[in-house]
Amino acid sequence: MPFWFQNRKPILALAPMADMTDSAFCQTARECGGPDFIVFREMANSEAIVRGNDRTVEMCRFGGVERPIVQQLFGADPSVMAEAVRIIDDRFGPDGFDINMGCPARKIVGNFNGSALMREPSKAAAIVRAVKAATAKPVSVKTRLGWTSPEEILEFSKIIEDAGADLITIHGRTKEQGYSGTADWATIGKAKSRLSIPVILNGDVSGGESARKALDCSGCDGVMVGRCTLGNPWIFAEIAAFIDKRAWEAPDWGERVKIIIRHAERHAVAHPEPAPLVSLRAHLVHYFKGVPGAGAWREKMVRVSEIGELESVLLEK
Repeated sequence: MPFWFQNRKPILALAPMADMTDSAFCQTARECGGPDFIVFREMANSEAIVRGNDRTVEMCRFGGVERPIVQQLFGADPSVMAEAVRIIDDRFGPDGFDINMGCPARKIVGNFNGSALMREPSKAAAIVRAVKAATAKPVSVKTRLGWTSPEEILEFSKIIEDAGADLITIHGRTKEQGYSGTADWATIGKAKSRLSIPVILNGDVSGGESARKALDCSGCDGVMVGRCTLGNPWIFAEIAAFIDKRAWEAPDWGERVKIIIRHAERHAVAHPEPAPLVSLRAHLVHYFKGVPGAGAWREKMVRVSEIGELESVLLEK
């Protein structure tokens, strides 16, 4: 049985998010969300890995608690992608590899990476074949409904499957939509119905009820959650409980404070420079969504630089 079905079915997955799903956050999500989801780590540049860029290579380091873990890579050259996979496989040994064919960011698609590969299906297929040949680990692809038309995914996903992908994750928007509008779960379902490999739905899953609706609508094998995990690393425990019809309670304020501090401590270990929490502020502000006085809390969070400051702010009466 493939590892993504070993923990639970349906599959639950943490989406790879640039500058957000680093090791500190993924460890925090695992602590809060339990064992029943797969971590997809933020995308790493295959060209930089092959060139020996230490910072990029270190992005792929992970703690054992994060497993099962899939490392996402992006690139447009099949041979470079394959070599990057070999390097990361030898160095860190993740449980699988994911190929980014969905990022809509201008700096990514401008270099023919990410969702730009949907416009070059033969190159996309060549990348899948090269990566498959470079590792014995499962290889997945994360993509979108299309560049301009949602129907593009129907043909593109079949090409990806035929090239040898073991799983595909489909975000329910086109490249042109970016993150606007509503995710089209029904069209993801159409693609799923034409494929024999597992399909994970991504887009607009914000909790247990929406996860269940997305699965019912699409017939997919699982759901991937991205932006709604930020400030909410316990979301997978909520989703698993809802699907399994178990009771679940969100962390109270005292528990939330402890989680924020532990996240910050992990981040500080990885960023031992002066003012280590400056680079965590983007995460910190998310923890106060829906909290009374959220605006005031966020103003405080964008000023903290060290653990001691954070503790003083969070624990003040």
